[in-house]
Amino acid sequence: MDAPLHICKATPADAGIISRIVERSIRVGCALDHRNNPLTVATWTHNKTIEHVQPWLTDPRLYLNIALLQDKPVGVAMAGISGKVAFCYVQPEWFRRGAGQALVHDLEGWLTDQGLRQARLNSTRTSEAFYRHLGYQPCAETFAVAGLHAIPMCKALTPPS
Repeated sequence: MDAPLHICKATPADAGIISRIVERSIRVGCALDHRNNPLTVATWTHNKTIEHVQPWLTDPRLYLNIALLQDKPVGVAMAGISGKVAFCYVQPEWFRRGAGQALVHDLEGWLTDQGLRQARLNSTRTSEAFYRHLGYQPCAETFAVAGLHAIPMCKALTPPS
């Protein structure tokens, strides 16, 4: 990445851009998973609207971060106090340029600060290699949800020294 990437905690003012990044990443970047099936896309994106995102930003059990490149939002991610990484979405033109990795590492730091020793997530087929690269491993049987294949993955978190 040419310019420095900045990861910061998302604020309520970011709800609109978070919703747009998530929806665009799903529609464009996850086409291999949903195969452009309008029903699958609608099911996947229906709870990613501004109205759904706003409460997440004020919920103390959740941590949303945003990746900025020269003050331009390029990706977002969210984890919960339970240890679950809910999502990591990057604008398709910024795939494979470090934003997703930086977002997930920041989430893992927050989870570690909360005293957790393991992170878990449900990956799509599209994202499986990305999460494997970050040290996540399948930890349960793949299952179907909303027309998609979900791959449960886990990673041990290292406490700070």
